[in-house]
Amino acid sequence: MSKAQTLLDKLWNAHEVLIREDGTSLLWVDRHLVHEGSHHAFAKLAAREGDMAAPDLTFAVVDHYAPTHGRAKIKDPQISRMIETLRGNVAVHGLKIFDLDDPTQGIVHVVGPEQGLTLPGLLINCGDSHTSTHGAFGTLAFGIGATEVAHVLATQTIWQRKPKAMRITVNGTLAAGVSAKDIALNWIAQLGTGGAQGHAIEYAGSAIEALSMEGRMTLCNLSIEGGARFGMIAPDETTFEYVKGRPYAPKGAHWEASLADWATLNTDHDAEFDRDVRFDAADIAPTVTWGTSPEQALPVTAIIPDPNHLDASKGKAAKAALDYMGLTAGQPLIGTPVDQVFIGSCTNGRIEDLRAAAAVLSGRSAKISGLVSPGSALVKAQAEQEGLDRIFTDAGLTWVASGCSMCVGMNGDLVESGKRCASSTNRNFRGRQGRGARTHLMSPAMVAAAAVNGTISDVRPLLQGRAL
Repeated sequence: MSKAQTLLDKLWNAHEVLIREDGTSLLWVDRHLVHEGSHHAFAKLAAREGDMAAPDLTFAVVDHYAPTHGRAKIKDPQISRMIETLRGNVAVHGLKIFDLDDPTQGIVHVVGPEQGLTLPGLLINCGDSHTSTHGAFGTLAFGIGATEVAHVLATQTIWQRKPKAMRITVNGTLAAGVSAKDIALNWIAQLGTGGAQGHAIEYAGSAIEALSMEGRMTLCNLSIEGGARFGMIAPDETTFEYVKGRPYAPKGAHWEASLADWATLNTDHDAEFDRDVRFDAADIAPTVTWGTSPEQALPVTAIIPDPNHLDASKGKAAKAALDYMGLTAGQPLIGTPVDQVFIGSCTNGRIEDLRAAAAVLSGRSAKISGLVSPGSALVKAQAEQEGLDRIFTDAGLTWVASGCSMCVGMNGDLVESGKRCASSTNRNFRGRQGRGARTHLMSPAMVAAAAVNGTISDVRPLLQGRAL
């Protein structure tokens, strides 16, 4: 009798070509996504005078350096050079590119799912740590370094050691104003940034099953912030409905055959995990980071912690974080003044995210400035069709083009030194949004609440009588 398998086991076994003596597996890569930062890998390939193994399985996206203003004439020579280098590598190898003028351009982890390039059962790599986003579809999806990117370009395979299996189960119903972003920040705050170290997370439970695909992508996106190698969710009817009809999705008889195959991508009932953690959805509140790590997060109604009341290692880190963030222990998070806001990124730049923020901002004015950058040109077009852009601009925020924008601070969109930003992004380490920038991570709805009040705020009172 065969041993019960986890979703990780099934996906890993399906892609394993061979195992080295040290236990490392050679895995087949179904989709390879590249962006401007992949130039080092292409240079390695060129230095060896090598060809790509499967150029039809590699897709290029302009996103990290994509300017959100003035794309017709890019003024920054570094940004222009990075984009032109990607275009040159695409031309040499004959790759498909989602370029700045493409109506389907966007952030790589938004474009892949939108186009149906992301499908259940695949192994997806990209030279970007938040590749874990695609795990929401029941895939093996993880970021890789420049040397590994070069290896995939040359061989369409990658060497990996299989991580341990971890399951995070969230049962129950999320309260109004609580989102997938809050689920993620909650578990990371409770388990720490090393809480899932060396593991692949499978998310399960009724609260997870109730999430939209956008919510599932947000959750898987943030898995690595808790130390996981990647995150994933077993595909179901919600997944299939999202994928159906997308440009690169299977069609006709191939679709039916794919559905039958995808239906097997779940954890066997009696499969065992190396770590099993459970949370109750009712215990999760809108959550905000106060420090310089995603684990330094608390419910918005909480008090900023006193480093002296934490254990030695966490206390030292907390003191340093409070010094950098300009915060005082013992003060409430609510009411902390904010200088600007940002809504967007591969974590929270999808249509559902923009709708959630617009539900808060509709008919209200922002007390502070901010950017709203859709995750893709298609999201931008849909938002404009729904009138969301007018809600943002009427409130006083700036509606810009799609790209990584203010999440990463390498495309011209920056937070000034010493300024505090309420952000829907994924990382809050020192300088992430600009040298000296102070970042508070939160959901798009919470960012909108901060914009309305000019301070870190609880979104729930603002949602009374409104649909999120």
